[in-house]
Amino acid sequence: MARALQLAARGINSTSPNPRVGCVIVKDGKIIGEGWHRKAGEPHAEIHALMEAGMASQGATVYVSLEPCAHHGRTPPCAGALIGAGVARVVAAVQDPNPKVSGAGFARIKAAGIEVQCGLMEAQARELNEGFFKRMALGHPFVRIKTASSLDGRTALSSGESKWITGEAARLDVHRLRARSCAILTGIETVLADNPQMNVRGIETVRQPMKVIVDSSLRTPPNAEILKGAKTLIACAAPDAKKAAALEAAGAEILCLPGADGKVDLPALLSRLAQKGVNEVMTEAGPRLNGALLAARLADEWVQYLAPCLLGSAARPLFELYEPASMQERLNWKLHDQRMLGADLRLTWRK
Repeated sequence: MARALQLAARGINSTSPNPRVGCVIVKDGKIIGEGWHRKAGEPHAEIHALMEAGMASQGATVYVSLEPCAHHGRTPPCAGALIGAGVARVVAAVQDPNPKVSGAGFARIKAAGIEVQCGLMEAQARELNEGFFKRMALGHPFVRIKTASSLDGRTALSSGESKWITGEAARLDVHRLRARSCAILTGIETVLADNPQMNVRGIETVRQPMKVIVDSSLRTPPNAEILKGAKTLIACAAPDAKKAAALEAAGAEILCLPGADGKVDLPALLSRLAQKGVNEVMTEAGPRLNGALLAARLADEWVQYLAPCLLGSAARPLFELYEPASMQERLNWKLHDQRMLGADLRLTWRK
């Protein structure tokens, strides 16, 4: 199963909106077939493994990181393929949360007289597909906030100068996070201040993530760099036909999602992204949008890049957040991972 999860991770940048899945077929103590889901619309992990194993798969044990599918999507059901191959046992890490599959794949395989076991390395399998599981269970994508700051929690000088706080290794790691994400979320203030591209560079990927701008009054310039390349969605709070037409002519999709105080309804935006098949969202924004996501309890993970420098109290902060009325109301996080990237420290926090 550990090998199946290693294989599944090879599709980390390419399978969305599908989950990342790996499969290993074993017979007489030897691996006879391996496969992983490489790209949405292409054969699933089990099919690749069965093709490699060939006729030897009869009577074999199949280790797969997610319950085999039982429905016709863009590809035939894997449960049927396993039955047709005559395997003797299927060991899965976790049941598929997709209502179209959940339990149906196991039931079909069991009905064919094949032994089924589930739960081996379940925690690792869930973490590999945390966005897919959250989207299926709650109708929201997994939200990852990324920040880069000095040791004293500052993201830029008071003038706005910020290049570069962190070193090359940390910046390349950010592109790895972008590559695995289905969408990059930012705010209009970042677009106007930095004119960013918000795309994946320096990392091999078969697709660029969707770009999403929170822009209450549609101030995004039609010639902004972020509108070039991959699809860009702009969420506003009030309709403006003239501005919307200019941005649509530049290739953007406009969503009007009014919330309180003339702002964009962030939970509604995340719901709409989930409906579009977005499993993971990476937020690269300023203190206002990041603070709003934290205050609304919408962020699942915070990846914090810390550079070994100090910028001073006048420099720009990480978040704009309300002060809690008491220490009991503070926002608490747990350290999930820590590692050095060159001279910089990357801390990953979870709720």
